[in-house]
Amino acid sequence: MSKFSALFEDEDDVFLGSPESKLMDIIFTANNDVVRFDLANFIRRRAAMELLLNDKLGDDFGKEVDMLMATRADEVETKTKSLYIELMGEIVSKSE
Repeated sequence: MSKFSALFEDEDDVFLGSPESKLMDIIFTANNDVVRFDLANFIRRRAAMELLLNDKLGDDFGKEVDMLMATRADEVETKTKSLYIELMGEIVSKSE
C-alpha cells in the first residue's frame, strides 16, 4: 500500500472511498432481496472453496491460508478489493 492510498479512499466522498465502504453503502441502500441473494451466494461460494482447500491441503488449510495472507499481503489486499468490487457489481446490476 503506498503512502498516497489514503487519498483515494476518502470514506466521505461520494465518488471516492474504499471498495469496502462503497460495498457497505450499496448493501444498505440496494434492494434487500437482491442483497440477501448475492450475500448468500457469496457465502455458498466461500463454503465450496473451503471444502476444496480442505480436500487439497487437509485439515490444516487454515494455517496455509494464514501463511499466504502474511507472505503475500499485498496480493491478498488487491484480491480483497477486487472481490468487494465484484460483489458491488452483482448487486448494482440486479438492482437497476
